[in-house]
Amino acid sequence: MDLNLLRALDALLQENSVTRAAERLGTSPAAASRTLARLRRAVGDPLLVRAGQEMVPTPRALELREEVAALLRGCDNVLRPGAGFDAVHLQRTFTVQAADLVLAGLAGPLTERIHKEAPHVDVVFLPESVEGGPALRQGRVDVELGVLGHLDPEIHTRRLTRMTLVGVARRGHPLFGKRIDARRFAAADHIGISRHGKRLGLIDDELAELGLRRRVAVVVPSHTSAMMLARNTDLVSLTLADWLPDTTEAMGLRTFPIPLDLAPLDIGMAWHPRNSADPGHRWFRDHVAAAVLTRP
Repeated sequence: MDLNLLRALDALLQENSVTRAAERLGTSPAAASRTLARLRRAVGDPLLVRAGQEMVPTPRALELREEVAALLRGCDNVLRPGAGFDAVHLQRTFTVQAADLVLAGLAGPLTERIHKEAPHVDVVFLPESVEGGPALRQGRVDVELGVLGHLDPEIHTRRLTRMTLVGVARRGHPLFGKRIDARRFAAADHIGISRHGKRLGLIDDELAELGLRRRVAVVVPSHTSAMMLARNTDLVSLTLADWLPDTTEAMGLRTFPIPLDLAPLDIGMAWHPRNSADPGHRWFRDHVAAAVLTRP
C-alpha cells in the first residue's frame, strides 16, 4: 500500500465522511469515493457504512484508526529533515582533522560547547596527515578544518574566517631591538613548518620579489614544536595573529607583523555531501563554526 493511499485511509477514518475527507486531501468527493472503494477491496472490509444521513466506521475501521495515524506519524518523522533530533540523546563520535595550532585553540572551546548539549558525544582530533579529501570521501573524517585545498570535487565547504600570519620569536630576540623590515626579517634564521620537510613557501616567494632570501635553519612538522623551539633559541617562527595570546605570553614569546605583502589565510570547514542533511552532523558542524567564529 502506497503512502498516499494510507493518508487517504487516515482522512476517511478521521472524518467519517467522504466529502470532508476529500476536502482534507485536496481532492474531489468522487475521487475520494473511488479511493474508499479501493481501500475496501484491499482491507476486505466496508470500513464506512451508511447510517441515515451519516457514515459510521465498522469495528475493523475503529481498530485501524489509531494504528494508521501512528504509522503516518512515523513516516512523517522519517521523511521530515531533522525531525525528532535531540542532541541530549545523541551518542556519536565525530572526527575533526586540523593543524595542531588550530586544534590547540579550538579543541577546548569546541568540546565544552558540545558537551553542554550532548554529554554522550565524543570528538576525535586528527592531524593533517590525512588531508586532501579522500579521508572525507572514505568516511574516516567528518570535518576538515583549516586552510582548505586539494579537495575532491564533491566535497562541500564553508568559509569561516580569515587569519593573518605573524612572526614569533623569544621576547629578548635581537630582532626586537629595532624596526623589523623585510631585510632584517630575511636575515634572521627561521624555522620551517612542514610535515613533508618542505623548506620554501609563500614567504620565500615574497622575499624573492624583493631580491632577498632567508635561511630556513630547521624544519619541524608542527607549529607547536616550532614555538617550543623558538622560545629557547634565536630562531624565528610563524603563528596566527591574536591566536593563543596567553600561551604565547606564558612561553616567553612575542609576535610581530611580517614585513611582506602576504594575503590573509582563509580558514574554512569541509565535509562530504553524504553528511550534509544528517541532523547530528549538521548540529556538530554548527558548533565547529561557532567555536571558530566566537573565539576570544
